[in-house]
Amino acid sequence: MDIKNNFLKTGTENITGRITFELFQNIDAIELTRLANNINIASVVRDSFPFPYTIYDALCWIEFCKDASKVNSFQKAIIYEGQFVGGIGVIRQEDIFRNNGEIGYWLGEPYWSKGIMSEAVKQMTAWIFENTTIERLYGGVFSNNKASMRVLEKAGYDLEAIHKRAIIKEGKTFDEYFFVKFKD
Repeated sequence: MDIKNNFLKTGTENITGRITFELFQNIDAIELTRLANNINIASVVRDSFPFPYTIYDALCWIEFCKDASKVNSFQKAIIYEGQFVGGIGVIRQEDIFRNNGEIGYWLGEPYWSKGIMSEAVKQMTAWIFENTTIERLYGGVFSNNKASMRVLEKAGYDLEAIHKRAIIKEGKTFDEYFFVKFKD
């Protein structure tokens, strides 16, 4: 069975009863745009996450996620109490790093401080370890994003390193806190 296609084709996956993962759909574009077009999110993620975030950006992202040929990328919409609230994904690395995956996520500001992302990261991590050959997941966090550090800690990730002055964002330099979790 093709693990990647199984993950993509299952549509809705009940994670804990309170959160589900779904494929991104065009219908999500308006809410995706509304939630993602937020400087408080854009200021702590990579520059590839655009700001301002437009409907065009949302539709491009949704098409990227639908493309099943991207076998090294596992991307899902996070649904909380029936509402689209954010996104989560893992990108498998290549070559000698092929058993590593980078986890990334974001959550709309109205849903912060509800435990949603910690739960989503735990469940995505478990799914990746159970259904792929990835043995090491990691995530890098800007030094000013204490909430994201706490998400990874609650999900069982350990601080592996602090990369000094590794991040340049909006003309400012930040350390990167690098968290890791290994398959047991």
